[in-house]
Amino acid sequence: MDLKDKLVSSFLAFENNVDVHNPVHDVRTEAIKNFETKGFPSKKLEAWKYTSLNGLQKIDFSIFPKKESSLEYKDVKKYFIHQIDTYKIVFIDGVFSSNLSETTHDGVDICLMSSALTKPMYKAVIDVYFNKVASKDESLTTLNTAFSREGAYIYIPKNKVPKKPIEIIHFSTGNDVALMLQPRNLIIAEENSEMQIIERHQSLTSNAVLTNSVTEIFAAKNAIVDYYKVQNDVDSASLVDNTYVDQKDGSHVKVHTFSFGGKLLRNNLNFYQNGERIDSTMKGITIIGDKQHVDHHTLVHHIEPNCESHQDYKGIYADSSTGVFNGKIIVDKIAQKTNAFQQNNNILISDKATINTKPQLEIFADDVKCSHGCTIGQLDEEALFYLQSRGIPKKEARALLMYAFANNVLESVRIPELKVRINKLIANKLGVNLGFDL
Repeated sequence: MDLKDKLVSSFLAFENNVDVHNPVHDVRTEAIKNFETKGFPSKKLEAWKYTSLNGLQKIDFSIFPKKESSLEYKDVKKYFIHQIDTYKIVFIDGVFSSNLSETTHDGVDICLMSSALTKPMYKAVIDVYFNKVASKDESLTTLNTAFSREGAYIYIPKNKVPKKPIEIIHFSTGNDVALMLQPRNLIIAEENSEMQIIERHQSLTSNAVLTNSVTEIFAAKNAIVDYYKVQNDVDSASLVDNTYVDQKDGSHVKVHTFSFGGKLLRNNLNFYQNGERIDSTMKGITIIGDKQHVDHHTLVHHIEPNCESHQDYKGIYADSSTGVFNGKIIVDKIAQKTNAFQQNNNILISDKATINTKPQLEIFADDVKCSHGCTIGQLDEEALFYLQSRGIPKKEARALLMYAFANNVLESVRIPELKVRINKLIANKLGVNLGFDL
């Protein structure tokens, strides 16, 4: 039985453990029908031209963990941003860990999707927001919708700001030889609210893990959301991350994606600007080697006038690694006075490394400022020679040049402790000590 058939048949077992009378049941049923019809995306699709899931489909993944696992904080402390106090929503093999988590109901609602999808007190919110911006057509998103049960539910009421940043961490223990996880997050920032979220997926062994994640973010009028994705997993872990953002008037949403570890990473990031004076920011740093594969697909849909979007992705590719960047900007006819910027810069430090980059603009308005560009190159030999002439060893000189190349993406990170952590990860990936201390 291949993975697609296994998932479809496992849906019946999944349904036995959920309330089939819940309105979400109809949403799940429609979603699994879509996946059954379309299956996994293949390279025949333009959007998946450079990324193949064939190898993953040959692995015999467990669809549900065989047993519940527990972890001690001391054993996983290094994966948290422990220099600052945060709210924590932690999952172990897809199951909520109350032992490692710290949530609150002090004016804000930070809890679980399993509660939000089943308890009557959340019904009004679920009816308005759940599965409303996520794609009903993209097969992996609908697969996640079909199995949606657990994940982070974060609701920030009007005019509220949580006292601390929020960490969402998914641990995989390796108790299963191979495990597939499908977390579902729902993030809602009401009018004039603000939040900061740090998300991480982390495997603790070399056993195979495939995570198919979906996050829906809703930013109401004048809301501010900063979302940071730290992707530094082991080489046996693969992640397909689908994030959908719906913005209203005057809202500001930033998503930073730091891709350093993992076997295959696919980031689908989709912004929909449903209002005026909206600002959308997408930034990313990718540093990979060996045979790693990282694919960034972004979409910004400018629907109303007087809005801005900013995309800045940097990539450094070593060994036989492969990078993909496909950035699409759509400007509707009425979206006049749009200002849209997109840039993708890449350095190949190996003859065997590959980058496929494709900026796309679809502009139907005539009073706009839109720019896009991409570069692919190698390190500046003159700059490298200059640093070496000043007594800096070649290895450190190369690392300094690469660090300087990627560093401007970090300027917009608003959590200093996270910025230090990312600097440390960059130094580790470049194989040098650049003086950053955790």
